[in-house]
Amino acid sequence: MASFPISLLGGYRATGADLPWSDPRKYHGVSMEGYYWRLTDVARGRSLIALIGVNRSPEGRWATLGLAGYPNRFLRTVEWPEADADPQRLGASAGEAFSAGPQSVRVDLGPDARLELEIEHPVPWPRRWLGGSSIFQAVPALNQYWHPWLLGGVARGTAVLGDEVWDLDGASVYAEKNWGQGGFPPAWWWGQAQGFAEPEACVAFAGGVIEPGPFTTEVTGLVAWMPGGRLIRLGDPVFSPVSAEITDERWLLRGRSARWQVDVEGTAPLGAAHVLPVPLPAERRNIAGAIEQIGGRMRVEVRRHGRLAWAGESPVAALEHGGIERAKAEIIRRGGDPDASDAAPVEA
Repeated sequence: MASFPISLLGGYRATGADLPWSDPRKYHGVSMEGYYWRLTDVARGRSLIALIGVNRSPEGRWATLGLAGYPNRFLRTVEWPEADADPQRLGASAGEAFSAGPQSVRVDLGPDARLELEIEHPVPWPRRWLGGSSIFQAVPALNQYWHPWLLGGVARGTAVLGDEVWDLDGASVYAEKNWGQGGFPPAWWWGQAQGFAEPEACVAFAGGVIEPGPFTTEVTGLVAWMPGGRLIRLGDPVFSPVSAEITDERWLLRGRSARWQVDVEGTAPLGAAHVLPVPLPAERRNIAGAIEQIGGRMRVEVRRHGRLAWAGESPVAALEHGGIERAKAEIIRRGGDPDASDAAPVEA
């Protein structure tokens, strides 16, 4: 990569793409770059998410912010008028409301929506020639890229969620980034789980309709961080395809390569879901866009050459079915206004 001219590299990354062996965590400068953290406290049956989307409009950058919890079902989402991100390493901020780096996250969305998090013993994505988006990482101008950059860690800190104060010490931490030039696809699906019997295990997937230039295809990436520290990454459409059957309450995935097979089953009741916002970057506003469970269940089986290598079940998994029209319909079902910028917090 050292021989690649700096000016050309900057222009290439501004499309959303990354060269092999590069760091996808760094800010690209596309229309939307989302940073997401999830904490799993299986002993207390709790889950917490924090997110920031750094969005670009003709008037400048602004932010989509969110903080949510399970089982209390707290949710706070905010449109913030300023935002910044780091082109040299992972880092994103929105004034006094949100600041995050590789090992800390601070959120202040009001006296009843706060997070102070430090991440100890981080388990980063291992150095490989490609990240979470596989070969699609190098294709310019896709509508979405995905990279699960933190596959484990130990939380230290506290959260205020409504009238509850949570001690986060000892919870497992996961973090990822997604970004793209063309906005969100017509439909997408996502999931993540820790809290297995083996605390080091982590599973994540992300899929949807990818639109690289003149053609459209459906792709799912599936990642399993195995007990013992082996990473399995499936999702290359030719060499390790992943099939997905998704509804609002059930997620079935099967990925295969020459060596590995990974089966995932996720379940969660629709009525327990949050409806999360997605940004319209040019319009500087959020709309309801994703139905996300952060307290579902996930069962995973991993086979090597047909023989069971690992199986686990998490009782506190995150599962998402995305799509603006789907989210609007759920807001209407709950009696809310799907066109209001604060539609996302409406609950069942």
